[in-house]
Amino acid sequence: MENNSFLIEPVAHIYTGFSEKFGIPRQSGLVKELPGRIVFEKKYRRPEAVRGLEKFSHIWIIWRFDNEIPSDFRPTVRPPRLGGNERMGVFATRSPFRPNGLGLSCVKLDAIDITEKEAPVIYVSGVDMLDGTPIIDIKPYIPVADLHPEATEGYTEQTKEHLLDVVFENGTERSIPREIIPAVEGILRNDPRPGYAEDPAKIYGILYSGFNISFTSDGKTVFVKKAEKV
Repeated sequence: MENNSFLIEPVAHIYTGFSEKFGIPRQSGLVKELPGRIVFEKKYRRPEAVRGLEKFSHIWIIWRFDNEIPSDFRPTVRPPRLGGNERMGVFATRSPFRPNGLGLSCVKLDAIDITEKEAPVIYVSGVDMLDGTPIIDIKPYIPVADLHPEATEGYTEQTKEHLLDVVFENGTERSIPREIIPAVEGILRNDPRPGYAEDPAKIYGILYSGFNISFTSDGKTVFVKKAEKV
């Protein structure tokens, strides 16, 4: 039998403020304030390789999840937004636990710097990736082909974004650099807690851009309790 397996190597890595998974938005673009910096591997670090890309407002990123690929095929997963109890087919979800461990994100292209030492460096926003995530490929977002206003959805209809209010208690916002506050607010507003979370007294913590942000939530409002540099 013919062996159809093949190797894929990263063309770049993206650097973000997320050093752990908890707090990362469940989809790209949900928190538009989250920045990322894409640095190509030396083999692909050629300005002509991105020629023309600067004319596009958004790009697709194909990337690799950091979890180990399971040796056995698991046909179903439990989407967190469904409370972690209901199973869906893996190919009907965007779960990281999939045969080849590939992710797909559409992000805003903010700039391409061709003057830096590691140029060309691509700056994007609306990211949903861990710091150092390997990127397999980059493609332009083309509205005439990629935008489908008539598209319908399945179970995700019941898990649409539900934005929470964010309250910084006891001046905790003063402990966070002003430039990352919009990103922190965006993460918390999108409720990073698992779908089955119900305890309003439970304290959660997200690590973002070198800060540990502790918070609670009653399902309508997020209360930031503490912000410490780590």
